[in-house]
Amino acid sequence: MKPTLQRPVAPITGVSTPVVTPIQPSVVYASQSPTALDAQYEGRTQGYTYAREGHPNATVLAQRIDALEGMQGGIVTGSGMSAVAAVLLGLTQTGDHVVGGNQLYGRSLRLMAEDLPRLGVETSLCDATDASEVAKALKPNTKMVLIEVVSNPTIRIADLTGIAELCREKGVLLVVDSTFTTPRAIRPVDHGADIVIQSVTKLLAGHSDATLGWVAATDPALNERMRVFAVTMGLTASPFDCWLAERGLATFDLRFDRTQATAQRLADWLGAQKSVTKVLYPTRPDHPEASRAQSLLQGQGCNMVSFEIEGGRAAADAFAQAASGIAFAPTLGDVGTTLSHPASSSHRALTPEGRAAMGVSEGFFRVSVGLEDPDALIACFNDGLTASQGM
Repeated sequence: MKPTLQRPVAPITGVSTPVVTPIQPSVVYASQSPTALDAQYEGRTQGYTYAREGHPNATVLAQRIDALEGMQGGIVTGSGMSAVAAVLLGLTQTGDHVVGGNQLYGRSLRLMAEDLPRLGVETSLCDATDASEVAKALKPNTKMVLIEVVSNPTIRIADLTGIAELCREKGVLLVVDSTFTTPRAIRPVDHGADIVIQSVTKLLAGHSDATLGWVAATDPALNERMRVFAVTMGLTASPFDCWLAERGLATFDLRFDRTQATAQRLADWLGAQKSVTKVLYPTRPDHPEASRAQSLLQGQGCNMVSFEIEGGRAAADAFAQAASGIAFAPTLGDVGTTLSHPASSSHRALTPEGRAAMGVSEGFFRVSVGLEDPDALIACFNDGLTASQGM
């Protein structure tokens, strides 16, 4: 029998279409000819070549998040930190200067403090709750300012309006990580952001089973530079993870609203407990930026609560062990509540003095509120506090 070559099977066609986006895990895509491939790379036709350069599931997810954020041309990456890297490494060069908020996520702080300087990019950290402090940190070679609307893990509210005006005046890019707030609470592009970042792993996907990031710029040229960097560095998003995240987006607004309501109730309960020395939640009147949170977030909060208990590490251990119905895990945005201890996880690379300057002590916890019954959740926290008081 004469050997034959296997050819790609043509897609099934007909009068009906799937209601769920198909998963397309193919690593490579066949083209008709070199001329046809030229047309794809030159943008005259649409198509895919190699999954590291893009695939259908990433395209669908990016477009859906674009719509939520009011932006175009967003890029889906393999993690939230790879989206941060696409900005900080993909858009800077030796001799540039980057200003960051001093209460960023721990790995963002590490990238600012260690990796960018190693590559010849100057960095400065300052208090993002005060635009005048950001102004002091700017230099003639400042390329961009990176802030979080609500900081991780200290729940402080950046002076987004003031910083946006400053960056516009100085011709500096404003980069906003909006993971905690999500587009449900605020769309940073509507407040002057040039680039917006989301860790899709968190609330947008929402089930702790997909690791992804998303980033978009208002300038298409910047999107293209970040896309090329992401392709070159292999910051590739898995088709399966993209499919899972798209599924999560279907219930995102419902999950956000439910977890936000429970988070506010939990924060108020914690604030009434004698062994709790500090509670941070955007809608509480005792929040350091309460008036800004109200005007910027329009009454919205988030699903994140941070609090501090007495007794240091021993009390923290007792609390985490006794609150047995809550997963002690360094993540957020899951359908289940998770408890995180920044001093031993996200911010462990900082010195004790560095953590203290941020307000992160051994008794400091960050809570990502899930979909549990609020009364059952508060009961778990009560068990934890009771145990911690005996230490």
